[in-house]
Amino acid sequence: MDRSRLYPLLALIIGVLAVSTSAIFVKLTSAPAPVIAFYRLFFSTILIAPFFFMKNIREVKLMTKKDWIYSIIAGVFLAFHFILWFESLNFTSVASSVVLVTLQPLFAFIGTYLFFKEKVSKIALFSGALAISGSVIISWGDFKISGLALLGDILALAACAMITAYLLFGQGIRKRHSLGLYTFIVYGISSITLLFYCLLLQYPLAPYPVSDWYYFLLLAIVPTLLGHSLFNWSLKWVSTNTISIMILFEPVGAIALAYYLLDEKVFLTQIIGSTVIMIGILLFLLEKHVIKRSSKVLKPAS
Repeated sequence: MDRSRLYPLLALIIGVLAVSTSAIFVKLTSAPAPVIAFYRLFFSTILIAPFFFMKNIREVKLMTKKDWIYSIIAGVFLAFHFILWFESLNFTSVASSVVLVTLQPLFAFIGTYLFFKEKVSKIALFSGALAISGSVIISWGDFKISGLALLGDILALAACAMITAYLLFGQGIRKRHSLGLYTFIVYGISSITLLFYCLLLQYPLAPYPVSDWYYFLLLAIVPTLLGHSLFNWSLKWVSTNTISIMILFEPVGAIALAYYLLDEKVFLTQIIGSTVIMIGILLFLLEKHVIKRSSKVLKPAS
């Protein structure tokens, strides 16, 4: 396989495995959702800062007004994605929350068509629908008809819309600028947004148990720097649609971790749904690979 395609694929695989830990770390903390979100992005920004100032600071002058506007919007969407998703974990299970928050193809297919005029083939639509149906199968045995569970489901679905918007607004910027510049600016904006949100609604930023601070840091390192940053890096070579499909692997990893670390039961519906998700993802990637190879074959010699 061509390295230009292999490296982004490997990055997406590592990124999905990394983000699968996010819900587990959140469940293990005792802090309110907005506070967890703030420290996750704040520590991420701090960790990125040395690399940004050493390698990317000069690129700031290349940012256009449109780049800044889109970066600010992306950062705000990312902030509210975390607020809504982390809050949903207080009302529903890891399986239900992660499944709903990863139903991004529903939003990404529409978004990339409206904003970037990306065509979506029938096979891509079918594979996306197949993967989404797998997510529904996973959640089928876990959904509860109650007010609190329904609220958690709605929050997770809203968080899904937010993360898709974040990727859509960042797609164009990431193709023009380095990963270090983009992540530092967007994570920084997201941190500021979350800080104001916490202060406005009077969420205490301290004190918290020592274990919570470990989880805040782990959230910054594993699902953010090894997860979302790799997704941002991949945006230079792959579309939001591809990333959204790959992220559907997240429920598989999250359910497995919840079983071993949180003693959450694994149901047959989750096993079947996970299998259906993987088939849908593999079909989507195969279709993308075939189209790229066909376009190269049909391209006239210059």
